[in-house]
Amino acid sequence: MTSLAADAPAVPALRQSQFVIVAVLGALFWFVAALLCQVLGPMGALEGAARALTYAAVIPGTVPVVLLMQRAARLRKDQLAAGMAAATAVAALLDGIALAWFPALYGEGAEQIAASGAVILWGAGVGMILGFVFGRGR
Repeated sequence: MTSLAADAPAVPALRQSQFVIVAVLGALFWFVAALLCQVLGPMGALEGAARALTYAAVIPGTVPVVLLMQRAARLRKDQLAAGMAAATAVAALLDGIALAWFPALYGEGAEQIAASGAVILWGAGVGMILGFVFGRGR
């Protein structure tokens, strides 16, 4: 009898230096995204029909982030998903701290703060999916 774990492909580990690079870049890109939300929110980009356009724009806007992360940390294709997961974990931790203790980072008013947090969560998901998509193959 075999276990599922024995049949599952191994996730390639990141070296310590790779983890540090993706963690720092994850924090940096999260901070830039938060500031971008702070600027775009009052322009109406996070509400109504414009919200859908903003969410759509996050997809191609995240592609260079994933590629830069791969290049900066020298991630192999088979490490890209793990690298993006690590970067996203750091970003999510910072996002949780900021939303709880420093909500003004995202702008003014509960609606903009919530909309900013939501678009950042969307971007985190997009980044992780792109890590899996771009990391396929050899």
